[in-house]
Amino acid sequence: MRKNIVAGNWKMNTTVPEGVKLAKEVNEALKDATVKCDVVIAVPFTHLTAIDAVIDQNKLGLGAENCADKKSGAFTGEVSAAMVASTGAKYVILGHSERRQYYGETAETLREKVLLALENGLKVIFCVGEVLEQRENGTYLNVVKEQIEKSLFNLSEADFGQIVLAYEPVWAIGTGKTATDDQAQEMHAFIRKTIAEKYGEVVADDTTILYGGSCKPSNAPALFAKPDVDGGLIGGASLDAASFMGIVTAF
Repeated sequence: MRKNIVAGNWKMNTTVPEGVKLAKEVNEALKDATVKCDVVIAVPFTHLTAIDAVIDQNKLGLGAENCADKKSGAFTGEVSAAMVASTGAKYVILGHSERRQYYGETAETLREKVLLALENGLKVIFCVGEVLEQRENGTYLNVVKEQIEKSLFNLSEADFGQIVLAYEPVWAIGTGKTATDDQAQEMHAFIRKTIAEKYGEVVADDTTILYGGSCKPSNAPALFAKPDVDGGLIGGASLDAASFMGIVTAF
């Protein structure tokens, strides 16, 4: 049975001391909360080891926001999947729209990243989603299907079982706009159907699909009530422990 997950994506925010403080606050809040989902925070590379030392990963999973598409070598400034795993992190976000948009990450690049992440025992939160133009011209379903097929459908059924999908309507990230509950459900159901066509109904039913587009405590309950929305990938609201916990407890 698929898991419900709420994952925070801190992006390029907080210094190491600030990040440690925030992680401690979330970790402490989880001790006293009744939680019906797995909780993860994906943090900058610089923070991983320090945060691993102060949280209980039985309650609060730790992840990186990216990893390299190469194993090792002369790639100045890159951080490999093996390096991420060595910090104690268990998750990695790949394919975020900001990585695609600002850093030119392609489906082929992401396919390599996914393989290396899985090889190093990391669970992958893989992001897909359309921009406003694609939403308005009606190609949004095909865009997302192609993103999944080109980067993930080379995987074995067992490896695909280590993938969490995150649907990001790119037009709703950081804009204050949010896909309606029905828009989110339509896309999540379509993603599950796409997976079923490749791997079968059982695998599709077991795949966690998160919503990632300006999710906050006020709209999380309605989004999470939809049958194919299994949680959220949370940006800005994950930088405040109280707001993040408001989403965590929306289940």
